[in-house]
Order: sequence, then C-alpha cells, then structure tokens
Amino acid sequence: MKDRTVYSNPLIERYSSKEMSYIFSPENKFRTWRKLWIALAECEKELGIKITKKQIDELKKYQNKINYEEAEKREKIVRHDVMSHVYAYGLQCPNAKGIIHLGVTSAYVGDNTDLIQMKQGLIELKKKLLSLLKKMKDFALKEKNRPALGFTHFQAAQLTTVGKRTCLWMNEFVLDIEEIEFCLDTLRFRGVKGTTGTQASFMELFNNDESKVKNLDDMVTAKMGFDKKFIITGQTYTRKADSRIMQCLSAVAQSAHKTTNDIRLLQNLKEIEEPFEKNQIGSSAMAYKRNPMRSERVASLSKYIISLTSSTAMTASTQWFERTLDDSANKRLSIPEAFLAADAVLIILNNIFDGLVVYPKQIEKRIKAEIPFMATENIIMKAVKKGGDRQELHEKIRELSMQAGRNVKELGLENNLLDLIAADKSFGLSKKELEKMTDPILYIGRAPGQVTEFIKETIDPLLKNADIAGSDFELKV
Repeated sequence: MKDRTVYSNPLIERYSSKEMSYIFSPENKFRTWRKLWIALAECEKELGIKITKKQIDELKKYQNKINYEEAEKREKIVRHDVMSHVYAYGLQCPNAKGIIHLGVTSAYVGDNTDLIQMKQGLIELKKKLLSLLKKMKDFALKEKNRPALGFTHFQAAQLTTVGKRTCLWMNEFVLDIEEIEFCLDTLRFRGVKGTTGTQASFMELFNNDESKVKNLDDMVTAKMGFDKKFIITGQTYTRKADSRIMQCLSAVAQSAHKTTNDIRLLQNLKEIEEPFEKNQIGSSAMAYKRNPMRSERVASLSKYIISLTSSTAMTASTQWFERTLDDSANKRLSIPEAFLAADAVLIILNNIFDGLVVYPKQIEKRIKAEIPFMATENIIMKAVKKGGDRQELHEKIRELSMQAGRNVKELGLENNLLDLIAADKSFGLSKKELEKMTDPILYIGRAPGQVTEFIKETIDPLLKNADIAGSDFELKV
C-alpha cells in the first residue's frame, strides 16, 4: 500500500516509464556495482593476480542477490556507502571477500556505474525519439499537401502545408538524435584508475609492470561494454561529461517545448488539436473547455530539464584538483531527474502524435481570410498583361487592400478584396479569374516535395532497422 505521509517523486509516480525508472533505480545501481567488482576480479586473475575461479564463481552467485539490510546497517556505522556494500557482499562470499574491490577506490564503482546508467538512459531516449519520428513521419506524409497559413511573428505569412510544418518539428528532433549519437559514440568509461587517477595502487599490485596495469584498464573497459575510456582522470572522471550529456537532454527539451508551443497555438486557432479522451475533463469550472494539457505538461517538464543544465555546468566548473565531494549530492538528483523528465516528455509526445487531430475547415477558413492579400502581386502582373499600368494598379490595389482590411478588422466582416478588385474596371479581371488566382495550391511552393525529400533522405535512413516495437505509449494520468 502506498505511503501517503511522505513525499513521492512525481516523475516516477506520474510521468516516466518503468524502463527509465529502473535504469536509475538502486537495484540497477547496486547490481552494476557487483558486476564491476566481478569484472575487476576476472581481469586481475587473467593478468596473474592470485584469484581463484571458486572465488569468482562465488561472487557471480550473489551478483543479483543483494543483502540490502546488511549494507544499510553497516552504512549507519561507517557512513560510507561503497564500503558498506563491500562488507555486505563479503558476508555472502566469505571465500572471496578478501579480493573484492582489490586496488580500486569508491569512484571505480560509483563513477563507472554513473556512466553505464547514462549510456543506458541515452539508448532508451533514442528509442523513444525514433518512435516519435515514425509517428510524425506518418502524420507529415498524410498532411503534406494540405495548405495552411504560415506565420512569422505569429502574423499571417505565406502559405505552407500542415505536413511541411510537421517536418520543421521533426528536424529539431533529428538534430537531437545526432547529439545523442555523438554522446554515445564519444562516451568514455572511467575505468581502473586508483585514488587520484595515477594507478599507483595497480603499479604496486602488478610489481610496477605498467603494461599489465594498462591492460587491466582496457580489459575492464571492454568487459563493461565500452570501446573508449578516459586515459586521464583524477579520482573521478571529469564532470564535463555530465554537463555534456545534460546539454543533450536540454536539446531534446528545447525541441519538445517548441513543438508543443506550436500545437498549443494551433489548438487555440482550432486548426489542430491534441487527443482529447471521451471522459477527459478540460476545466473544473468551464465544462466546454478542451485544454491542451499534454502539450502543457511537455512544456512544463521541458523547462525543468533545461533548468537542470546549470547544475551540472556549475559542478563541472567548481571541481577542485583531483576531486571534491560537492558534486555527489547534486549528481544524485540532477542527472536521474533530467533523464526521467526527458523520458516523460517523449512518452507524452508519442501519445500526442498517436492521435493528433486536424480540422481542415478551420484551416481553409483562415486561408480564405488572408489569401487575397497574398495574391495581390500576381493580380497586378495579370492585369498588366491585359494592358494595365503597373504603377497605377499598385496604388489602386493598395487602397483597396486598406479598405478590405478595415472591413475585416473594424466591421468584423469577411475579406472582400476580390469583390473590390473585380468591380474596378482598370484591372480587367472577373471574379472567377481572381478566384482561380487565389487557389491555395498556387502558394505552397515546394512544400509537398520538401516533405517527401526530407523523409526519404533524412528520416527513413534513421528509421531503417530501428527498434521501435511496442511504441504505443499510454499516459499514467
């Protein structure tokens, strides 16, 4: 039964997935510690240290059977989490207790586990991003030919298409995937470095055989699934690595915020609407409301992620010499929280694009109100071809546009610019001719072709062989 008398983290209770919550869970953390101790022992044995197969088998037997109660009791006495778990592991493995944690410092399990968890987290975020791009791709292709009013400064601008605008959003997330891939490709393991990063304890352990010390570092790195390691560290890996990864998560949040800002504005215009369930309540007072709560939640969580970048940046900039412990509490909070929040953002976005609704009649209505103004240059050209004077026609159409603008803004009537032009004999154009010249398809440029090109050349290569199975994401609340 849930204990409602203590604070519970809403990122876990309300927003993020079980997969991401597990990655940063104590269970995954402490199992990884034991995996690291086993890898260390195996590699030390291979390089000639007196460690037996029986000892390693004993360690493996209890790798995932963690005696948390013993570790917690011990930590109350010694005030050291790593040594408490070394002690608890030793209770289960009496034959191997003497070789657990041999030659290393706490950062061996602490820092390397942090790097492993962040790697796992980035892989999970990439999977959800690819799932999102697949849904956005399907939506963009479906809507690639549908004209829509474009906006600059949130003022009416030249037309685009619903699909082309979706590709603007997708392009942001493509850059984020590239950043995630860069972070994964360049992510380095701390490895086996000793207390201040000099590997002095291992030089002692291997009788000053530097080649064996280097081999140990390489072997443990490979065994833990990394192909790169830091050659140079203090006691810890540089906290610049945390800051870089946090910037990567911030980039995802920036893209998500921009996308949902647009969706919220379009929902106000009644052109596009996020999913709204049959029994969903939009407002406790205004029963008719259909608030864009999913998009608002994305915006809220995105702001939080972006704000956390300052924590890792300040931590990286204020580390002293080979190490200082004022990073630890900050890291325990900021990094898992950012990953959990980014995970939640992508779950919500996947849910939105599972059921994003388009209202064509509202889109057409807004185009109809604005397109006569956009067609004025073409109208002048057509009238000139019929013998009109370009300068005189320009002045007349300017005056008529002002008149039509007043008709819309001051009187609340429809845009009657085409009627005004058709009634002016100097243009020599009928209403039917003018209506043909205001067909929205004439004003969308290469938008449909750009959608096809972008998806073929950018999106499809990303999605090829992508693991996006089980990508229907339900919200917890």
